[in-house]
Amino acid sequence: MSVFVRVVLALSLASMAFGADDVVSAVHGTVDKVDAGGKVVVVKTADGTEHTLHFMKETTVHGADASAMAAKDSWHGLTKGSEVVAHYTKRGTEDTAVEFDRVGKGGLKATEGTIKAVDRGTKTIVIKTGDGTEETFKLTGHAADDAGKDIGKETEKGTKVVVYSSEDAGKKVAHFFEKI
Repeated sequence: MSVFVRVVLALSLASMAFGADDVVSAVHGTVDKVDAGGKVVVVKTADGTEHTLHFMKETTVHGADASAMAAKDSWHGLTKGSEVVAHYTKRGTEDTAVEFDRVGKGGLKATEGTIKAVDRGTKTIVIKTGDGTEETFKLTGHAADDAGKDIGKETEKGTKVVVYSSEDAGKKVAHFFEKI
């Protein structure tokens, strides 16, 4: 086997090993604690579960309020009580935040409805809202892979959900959705 083939094989195996750690999960909740010095944000879900997420300089925050950016107990505009969708990955034994999306003013919009269709292949979800309107959302890669995992394929149609979305060039983009 040539040196070149061995190097390509070694790099391929290494990338697969690192790729296994890059599975991204998401959680919706409220920031319970921000420790900028310790590089930790604790997100508490509606059921009371606390997720301790470590952040790095590459971790992004979307929808942060400019006035909150300078707040004393803040990290990039996240403060205790901020409603967020946090995307994270497992790195060793720690959950490491990849991205935080604020929910509400300046952040993601929440839309409640009933699933009419989900197509993870074309990355779309269609929901019917309470007033009977059908809304179609383009799913981000994270949303297509992870969101709604608690909804089984055989039961997803007709399931009540909340879709957390933004707009891009007039199109609705779903970053996360969860069963109500």
